[in-house]
Amino acid sequence: MLSTLWVVMMAGSVLFASFTGRIGELTQTLIDSSSEAVSLCIFMLGVIGVWNGLMEIAVDSGLMARIARAMRPFIRWLFPDIPPGHAANEYIAANMAANILGLSWAATPAGLKAMKELDRLENEKEASGSKKGQNRQASDTMCAFLVLNISSLQLIPINMIACRSQYGSAEPAAVVLPAMCATAISTLAGILFIKAAYLHQRKRKPGI
Repeated sequence: MLSTLWVVMMAGSVLFASFTGRIGELTQTLIDSSSEAVSLCIFMLGVIGVWNGLMEIAVDSGLMARIARAMRPFIRWLFPDIPPGHAANEYIAANMAANILGLSWAATPAGLKAMKELDRLENEKEASGSKKGQNRQASDTMCAFLVLNISSLQLIPINMIACRSQYGSAEPAAVVLPAMCATAISTLAGILFIKAAYLHQRKRKPGI
């Protein structure tokens, strides 16, 4: 779908530039944008490298394990199907901590590892026979984690601040309060949706 959308946009741009005699401007814009994109990627690579490194240190030092323990009641309440002490809890905590700090790219590795652990948990349930014979698909917990990850409460949107600084903003940190309010609302909506989905599932399956 996205590929089709990009093709339509690019084709529309070329046709519009052809009919209005602005092919030269379009070509120059493409060249300038390509150079600017490379510069931005190099700039953001440093930001991502630093924070990814800090996150790895936090995991290796056991800091994330302590954060996971502190967040255990909330994670247990939000994801009741994950057994206590399961590795997914630590990765979910790391992902949530990175998202709260606005490090969406740094949160991706922890999120992928959390999904892998949740998939392994689902495989264990299938192997034990509790879901034997059902079609393989994402579990309810995996979908719930995805919703929470997308809503992503951010107290300090570091990536956004870095981008604004790169483009010469006079006040790069001016987006902190609006971003905090917007993501708090989206996260609350995500949590309400997750709990409503769990309640609906339990009503359909009273024996759970």
